[in-house]
Amino acid sequence: MYTTRLGLADNARKTSIALLQAVLIDTLELRLTVKQAHWTVRGPRFQQLHELFDSFVAPLDQEIDEIAERIATLGGIPDGRSGSIAASTHLQAYELDTRAGHAHLIALADRFATLGDTVRSSIDAADQAGDADTADLLTATSRFLDKSVWFLEAHLSVEGDELE
Repeated sequence: MYTTRLGLADNARKTSIALLQAVLIDTLELRLTVKQAHWTVRGPRFQQLHELFDSFVAPLDQEIDEIAERIATLGGIPDGRSGSIAASTHLQAYELDTRAGHAHLIALADRFATLGDTVRSSIDAADQAGDADTADLLTATSRFLDKSVWFLEAHLSVEGDELE
């Protein structure tokens, strides 16, 4: 961690950098997974799902940039290298043979929700460490992830609002 003029205690910065780095890795993995789904979806709702999946990419890119820049602001070095993602992600590996739109929807909804849970716990940890700005950034990320889960689940709803 390098020196900065920020008025945050070193412990708060170290805590937030570690939290943000974990979220960065998983968000990068999620972005790659969304593109995999976009490229490989098949079935009767191909066009709709192809476009839906792609609609998550730009917002994920924005979240990734915000997270990485916050790490740098705090005096850390964001690590988004492919090897680091592969070695450190907490998200379940995406099955390469996933093709059907329904299977992609379930897999993506699960991963967005998992990352959302991680982000919510990181909000509390950043707040407890005394870094309200990181907690605020993660709160915005949490809202995006929750809304994405809602969009994905809406495609999984069947008559009677049961999720498959």
